[in-house]
Amino acid sequence: MTAANDANAAQDATPPRVLIVDGSRVVWQLITRVLAAELPGVEIVACGSGAEAQEHLSRGVVDFITVALRLPDMDGLELARIVRETAPQIYVPIVVVSGDVEQRLQRRELGEFITDYFDKALGFSALAEFIKGYVKPEGGAEGEVLYVEDSRVVALATRRMMEKYGLTVHHVISVEDALARLDTARVQGKLGCDIVLTDVSLKGELTGADLLSRIRGEFGYGKGQLPVLVMTGDENAQNQSALLRGGANDLVVKPIEEKRLITKLLFQLRVALHLRERLTSAA
Repeated sequence: MTAANDANAAQDATPPRVLIVDGSRVVWQLITRVLAAELPGVEIVACGSGAEAQEHLSRGVVDFITVALRLPDMDGLELARIVRETAPQIYVPIVVVSGDVEQRLQRRELGEFITDYFDKALGFSALAEFIKGYVKPEGGAEGEVLYVEDSRVVALATRRMMEKYGLTVHHVISVEDALARLDTARVQGKLGCDIVLTDVSLKGELTGADLLSRIRGEFGYGKGQLPVLVMTGDENAQNQSALLRGGANDLVVKPIEEKRLITKLLFQLRVALHLRERLTSAA
């Protein structure tokens, strides 16, 4: 084995480090306990304030940061800005964990320094799965994706991304084709897929926003029953907010970044499958 291989192996063997920043000791103790159980080997550091987090980050890098929106000494978004401006932490994933993230998301208030967001109402076990997608994305996945994309070149590359992680992908080139597949499945008493991934701008009369509207309206599938991720290159905050208000579970901003896409897909997929299992058990 070469020296370079030795270095790479040593780096791979280093356990990921997760920094939790939350002013509530109860909350970060709960998160720590769940992460320790769900992600054995991961090093977890908890800080109760922005100043404490900054002091810790000055001593070394971490692989993932969760931050509450309200901290005792500063706003969580301000801490994210500071982290982004402090090398070598500029590219670390920073995820807001909050109970009112949906409203802020729709108002596009989370800003450019936040990588992603998590609604605390989904539970800390779901948060562990979410973090796992970032720090240990190599695990396999199960589920069927209905993928709507009219560019065959883009579709081929994106489909390979998803299939590499074990997902089954059904690619169609138009909203009309997607609706036909969903309608056929509904007649058979099925959903037709576990999650929908659609571009918002498509050739033809119907757009990804139209597909989203039909899924939530005509088909009556809620966000927990059939999650929909919308890919968009439109940076207009009002247009993005309209998609979220229209029932999109999340947005994937173009150009597509593989890790971000897969993390969002797997997270929404796992949450939906968990909710379906709960409904089945209750029935």
